[in-house]
Amino acid sequence: MLNFDRERFLKIQSGAVALADGLEKTIGRLIEAGAPNIHFLGAGGAAILMQPAVQLLRRKSTFPVFSDNLAELMAGSSVNLTKGSIVILPSLSGTTKESVEFLDFAKSQGATILTLVGHANTPLGRAGDHVFVNFAADDTSSESFYMQSLIVALAVMKHRGELDNYDALLTEMKQMPQVLLAMKEAFEPQAAEFARTMAASDYHIFTGAGNVWPEAFYFGMCILEEMQWIRTRPVHASDFFHGTLELVEKGVSVVLLKGEDVARPLADRVERFVPQVGGSLTVLDTASLPARNISAELRGLMSPAFLATVLERAAAHLEVLRNHPLTTRRYYRRVAY
Repeated sequence: MLNFDRERFLKIQSGAVALADGLEKTIGRLIEAGAPNIHFLGAGGAAILMQPAVQLLRRKSTFPVFSDNLAELMAGSSVNLTKGSIVILPSLSGTTKESVEFLDFAKSQGATILTLVGHANTPLGRAGDHVFVNFAADDTSSESFYMQSLIVALAVMKHRGELDNYDALLTEMKQMPQVLLAMKEAFEPQAAEFARTMAASDYHIFTGAGNVWPEAFYFGMCILEEMQWIRTRPVHASDFFHGTLELVEKGVSVVLLKGEDVARPLADRVERFVPQVGGSLTVLDTASLPARNISAELRGLMSPAFLATVLERAAAHLEVLRNHPLTTRRYYRRVAY
């Protein structure tokens, strides 16, 4: 595979799964101590990667879960961020300015902070009440954060008596590093073609629904916009038909990400419409990706990570094709803003 280190990838994703025991026990103690709710927060891409876990809890658990814009939450506070609230705060660098500022604010409200970081000796690595460290880099962090946040959500449901197969799901998740690697290998030829499609236009509409919608948002904003300076319009598949559809005409690129949850029919609707008006449709469907010995339930839960792992392959080809390294920035962390 192009510019890819298999052992590094396996080590990082295995590290994410290895955090499960500590995460589950910590969540259990906090819930038993009377935690009133849980907040999945963060800044930028890290916050987006928490959204499938938020959605899972909103659908399957009666435990109150919140996911506010972090900057707005500090500006206006919230009656739901209170003593004993569990706050999940991810930051790959452990230095994200907004998250560092928020940690102090949340502690002043009496919340308990669980930080998910890539480096221990950082502001968020040192100051969290419970710190979970798994080294990763931009090209490996999405799967790691998706799995960590999923484990948190499953642990909440386990300790509230809302999930009876937690152990079985975690046993399956231990296979995930190898499963994800196999997906990358199988997708590599398609990755090159996907990259050519992305490079062929300076504007793309990215859409999806259910728990893969955050990945559509993330890839459009954090990879194509931030790392490749390609304009994108991420829009939820249901909102697509309330404005964005009017932008579709011959030659307009629409990229549809499809998962395996109850929202799949919303993606099907976009898939039917775009060709009818001449749009250029690209579909990436997790149902076509190999995942041997993984149950349908876990496939559905892991769909965002499945997409992230194959889209990383596309990004690797795209930076070479466009001669634009994914690390190149004009403004991000380079100028004051």
